[in-house]
Amino acid sequence: MLRIAFHPLYAHPLPEGHRFPMAKYELIPEQLIYEGTILPAQLFEPEPLDTAIILETHDADYWHRLSSLTLSEKEVRAIGFPLSGQLVRREIVIAKGTLDCALFALSDGVSLNIAGGTHHAFRDRGEGFCLLNDFAIAANYLLSRRLVKKILILDLDVHQGNGTARIFEGNSQVFTFSMHGQHNYPFRKERSTKDIGLPDGTTGTAYLEILERELRNIIDLYRPDFLFFLAGADVLETDRFGKLRLTMQDCRQRDRIVFETALTRGIPVCVAPGGGYSSQLRYVVEAHCNTFRVAKETFER
Repeated sequence: MLRIAFHPLYAHPLPEGHRFPMAKYELIPEQLIYEGTILPAQLFEPEPLDTAIILETHDADYWHRLSSLTLSEKEVRAIGFPLSGQLVRREIVIAKGTLDCALFALSDGVSLNIAGGTHHAFRDRGEGFCLLNDFAIAANYLLSRRLVKKILILDLDVHQGNGTARIFEGNSQVFTFSMHGQHNYPFRKERSTKDIGLPDGTTGTAYLEILERELRNIIDLYRPDFLFFLAGADVLETDRFGKLRLTMQDCRQRDRIVFETALTRGIPVCVAPGGGYSSQLRYVVEAHCNTFRVAKETFER
């Protein structure tokens, strides 16, 4: 049975200009329940993450200034959200949701967070609407408790996972693979273990060929025993900022490649949705819902 992290804080209200993308966090579980893909009992509500676990990944000084709301104006501008206590609490609940999903995936094969994928957060700073790096926190937790030995972080958001890349730079236990728009944010890229920068206008056919080949090669050579999958909906051709040309069906096939590859190799998968900024919210919600549908089709057949 799929277990899915969701908390009312995920749809934390923000000032005008930020509310639109937040609405998806309420609409995704509503749609999945309405159509019968999941039952309400499959949703669990994560608690806030313990500070000690946050500090296994993030710098103590940064966490103190973030949690006490004393970041500089420049640091807050880099994050992109007006800083508040509720926003910080939202972030630590999201991170706990991803950590819980990682633990469920170890027993169930797959687990998904309705929010998360905060890959622009560095060890000592936030950036790009990300305050804490949920995948990095969960990965470090699994490794430090010796629950897994080697992790692959597969970042298929249209934006490079720069914070994740920097956090795990030189760490042989974590392979970071980011496949993103080369000319998209962040304009100063970090170095992942493997980066594939795609040109503007890349089609779904080209994208899927590259993904299938590279994912297979990485797994064959690196042999991870756990996979974190950031399933961004901003690769869609309808995305306002993405610059790629994947259709809804292409995006669904992307998810199928990832899940079937993981299932075939016996690799547990923890999933977070990442970004999505299509002008019509229904496209974003549908793309994210497809990720949940394909996960169910793959792991519950």
